[in-house]
Amino acid sequence: MFLRSAGAHRRPSRRTIPAAAGVAALALLVTACSGGGGGGGDSTGGGGDGTTLVAYTGQSGDYQINFNPFSPSRIGGLGTIYEQLFFINKAAESDPVPLLGTEYAWNDDGTELTVTLRDDVTWTDGEAFTADDVVFTFDLLAATPAINNIGYAGTATASDDTHVVFTFEAPAFVQGPDVLSGVPIVPEHLWTDVDPTADVVEEPVGTGAFLLGDFKPQAFTYTANPDYWGGEPALQTVRFLSLSGNTAGADGIAAGTIDWQTGPVPDMQNVSTNFPGYDTLTAWQNQMVLATCSSVEQGCAGPQTDPAVRQALYLAMDRTQLNSLAFQETANEISPTFALTTSQESFISSAIDEPVAPETADPEGAAAVLEAAGWVKGSDGIFAKDGQKLTVTVEVVTGWTDYITAVQTLGQQAKAAGIDLQTAQSSWNEWTERRTQGNFQLAIDSLWQGPAPDPYYLYTYFFASGSGAAVGEAAGNNYSRFSDPEVDAALEQLKTLPLDDAAARQPLFDEIQATVVEQMPYVPILTGGNTSQWNVGRFSGWPTEDDMYAFPAVWSAFDAAEILKRLEPTGS
Repeated sequence: MFLRSAGAHRRPSRRTIPAAAGVAALALLVTACSGGGGGGGDSTGGGGDGTTLVAYTGQSGDYQINFNPFSPSRIGGLGTIYEQLFFINKAAESDPVPLLGTEYAWNDDGTELTVTLRDDVTWTDGEAFTADDVVFTFDLLAATPAINNIGYAGTATASDDTHVVFTFEAPAFVQGPDVLSGVPIVPEHLWTDVDPTADVVEEPVGTGAFLLGDFKPQAFTYTANPDYWGGEPALQTVRFLSLSGNTAGADGIAAGTIDWQTGPVPDMQNVSTNFPGYDTLTAWQNQMVLATCSSVEQGCAGPQTDPAVRQALYLAMDRTQLNSLAFQETANEISPTFALTTSQESFISSAIDEPVAPETADPEGAAAVLEAAGWVKGSDGIFAKDGQKLTVTVEVVTGWTDYITAVQTLGQQAKAAGIDLQTAQSSWNEWTERRTQGNFQLAIDSLWQGPAPDPYYLYTYFFASGSGAAVGEAAGNNYSRFSDPEVDAALEQLKTLPLDDAAARQPLFDEIQATVVEQMPYVPILTGGNTSQWNVGRFSGWPTEDDMYAFPAVWSAFDAAEILKRLEPTGS
């Protein structure tokens, strides 16, 4: 395994689908975080031999090799190479799917989680997988805050080669889903000298169904693992491409040279008619935002550090126009609390006056908010304060045509409210670097949901101060650098409560939501419609509306790994 250092980046986080599990199943659910782009091969051509699937994740610009599963700039490996203990389908209610783990159980007070492991698994270098690898991985997480995006605070102990006990100082039912399915397990015998925050793994060794094949900056491949504990997959090769953006992806679908992408194509409502041999699936979950570098205390600078500016941007949006011009009417409503209205409406505080973001713009309301905060409109129609013009820049990835259209439209809408909103395009690598290090004012992105239909997970991912960092240092999920001690305290209390104790939990959600809506470090846009197009002529086994066995997005790594394991070439 060869390593080299690299700066911290984030993966492209795009849009996902609502969870559908009932309250009784919440404690059983596990997370499947959306993952970064992968790739393969050196051209945009199809597989040719009928056994190679060509996929495009939205990667714009060359790949920089990085298969460190804990690195924000990883380009692949989650689920395919590095497996978690269980897989939970966040697209439909179902039991956890055993992977490296086969069974698990909590003690009565939620302070001890026991996991039984498979005894027939080997790493792809031939070494045996044991409980020591699981303990090592979780010890690494606990000792390295920069990679501990799930907020793991337990102690892992191997009772023998096939049993691990996770012990927590306080009840930790809500941590169960992330512990069980959100952590890729790495081999202790190769990782003892790895810096998980900086090292780049060029020759990854895992337990998954696929191996890394060829790597080139334009593409890379996975090949089937013939010794996989679950049996060698029928899909022999997966090639992930790097292209110029969404237009190239749509062109590849039209030409039949791409077999799977999750992104916009013309007339998305009629893919099966327009592209013979293809089908499509749209679902909703992740919430599109203008993320801000929000904290002056953490080193953020610019007008966006004023909550009034963030509130004004929220009011300036014409979401109906955005949905039409940028998203082909595939997006859905959004709550400023970030509780999904489709599956989490019961969690929205009754004290929130406007539980759903307005569909039309309110430039007068936006101006009133700014004026109350001391901003004064100039002769050019743009507000200013203390000699600083209200000009803010939104970072967007080159080639993400839907997001580019969205921010250009937002610029026109913001101008009507007295805000000068500029756009800066860059490669995904540059965009990720700026967000992770805090060298940005705003970035269009989306916030993803957790393993259960419960807003706790999004709040702890994106609003807990522990996953933030000072500007210039690598942040975790909370790249807005938001910090509020009362929100942190409420999240800590929620960790100790059973997921079905609504009476005890709702006051804590009320407190968090009041601050989230007032401070708005992530300015809500819309809940994105997540649309995949895939080649049903060449491959069978894709999810359908009747059998949504995994969240159907090529960039949602753990889910995509489950899909790739189920696909079979048709021979066409």
